[in-house]
Amino acid sequence: MPGWENFFMAQVGASASLAGLVFVGVSLNLNKIVSSGYLPNRAQEALLVLLMNLVLSLLFLVPGQTPASFGGQVLCGGLFTWGVIIWLHVDSFRRMDAAFRRRALTAAILGQVMAALITASGGELLLRGAPGVYWLVPGMLLTYFVALANAWVLAVEINR
Repeated sequence: MPGWENFFMAQVGASASLAGLVFVGVSLNLNKIVSSGYLPNRAQEALLVLLMNLVLSLLFLVPGQTPASFGGQVLCGGLFTWGVIIWLHVDSFRRMDAAFRRRALTAAILGQVMAALITASGGELLLRGAPGVYWLVPGMLLTYFVALANAWVLAVEINR
């Protein structure tokens, strides 16, 4: 899949940098986050999706990777991440006050769409080859929205 190296190199740098910033944001408000029933899940989701971006980008850069082998890795990573995100959202909804559920629903839907796109990309890479990587682009870009929305809640909204 030539021509994608620069995109995935940029993803490695961006996701690693943003994961570091999420760690800083979490550590600044650690007591408030830990005392909440559901905010630790928001932190876990932000770090999980950035880590997934980082791992998938590094796997793409492995020399000699075929579309099918990369597709299998993307599919497995997408399914794992999707499962964890579902668990985090269900757990959060059970723990949070009803007043926060409406806003949290938007974040949950965004996380589900992101995970679905990445999982679909893995299946597409397995079944049809290299063009499946195009499905990965919107999924990976959505990870930044998911992570930054969660980081915003953990760094700013928590202090309102």
